[in-house]
Amino acid sequence: MSQEVLDAFALLTPQLSSSASIPTWDELDDLIRSKASILLAAMDSADNDHIVGSLTLAVFRLPTGIRSWIEDVVVDSNKRGKGIGEKLVRAAIERAHQEGAKTVDLTSRPSREAANRLYQRCGFETRETNIYRFTIKQNKKQAGS
Repeated sequence: MSQEVLDAFALLTPQLSSSASIPTWDELDDLIRSKASILLAAMDSADNDHIVGSLTLAVFRLPTGIRSWIEDVVVDSNKRGKGIGEKLVRAAIERAHQEGAKTVDLTSRPSREAANRLYQRCGFETRETNIYRFTIKQNKKQAGS
């Protein structure tokens, strides 16, 4: 973990979600050290190797086999359209394959047209399914634990 990683997420997180808080040093360190997730970062050699994009790949075992899920794909708005997102997604697919995953899933809002084209270009197919979310409400004491 480094200050550069922390600074990169301070820049990238608001571009990913207007409601997400910027991760702290400890939160990013936990993510990087986690066995349940793999953080992939794209660095731009033309920009002093600064981190310009990232995604998180979760790999997990189920009774039906090893599966994986891509989350939080983001490329700096000043660097989009240069193939960085595609390289990240393809690297995640390769890593999932190396980990023995049978599938790689992700979700993307229909309004994110460029992202949806990217995922289709990378071989993802739309599934006919419903996605449900249950939001667990935490009080401040629980959130900090």
